[in-house]
Amino acid sequence: MNLQVAVCLPREAGTVSIVRAFLGRGLRVLGVGEECAQEIELAVSEACNNVVQHAGTDDDYEVRVEIDEQQCAISVVNSGPGFDAGALEGFMPDTASPRGRGVAVMRAVMDSLEFRSEPETGTIVRLVKNLTLDPDGHLARQVGLANRPAND
Repeated sequence: MNLQVAVCLPREAGTVSIVRAFLGRGLRVLGVGEECAQEIELAVSEACNNVVQHAGTDDDYEVRVEIDEQQCAISVVNSGPGFDAGALEGFMPDTASPRGRGVAVMRAVMDSLEFRSEPETGTIVRLVKNLTLDPDGHLARQVGLANRPAND
C-alpha cells in the first residue's frame, strides 16, 4: 500500500491544527501506533508553524504526505524567500529563549529531517518517520504482522 496526499493551505495559524488533525486521524485509521502518530503530529505541527511564522508573504503552502507500510514521509513546502538551512545543523536554542525549539523537536522525534532552501525558490522541509504499527491495524495486515505473537 502506498498512500499519497497533498494539500495546499493558506499561510494562516489555523491551518496548522487542520494539518495536524487530518494527518493524526489518518495515521490512526491506518493503524499506526499511538506514540508514533503523536510524534509525527508534533513534528508536522512544528514545520507548519515555522512556515506560518517565518515564510515570506506568499499566500499558501503545501503539505505532501506519503505513507506506506514502513514509513511516513512529509514535505512542507513554501515559496518564501528561503534561508540558510545549513545554519540549522546542530542548532540548539538557548535554554532561556522562549522560541527556537522547533527544529530540535523535529530532529528528536523523527528519523530523518532535511531542509532545502534557496532564495527565490523557497523552502522544503522533509520529515521521515519509520512507523510503529498496531498489530491489529490495517497497515500491519498489509505486511502480515496482524495477530502474530509478540516474539516473532
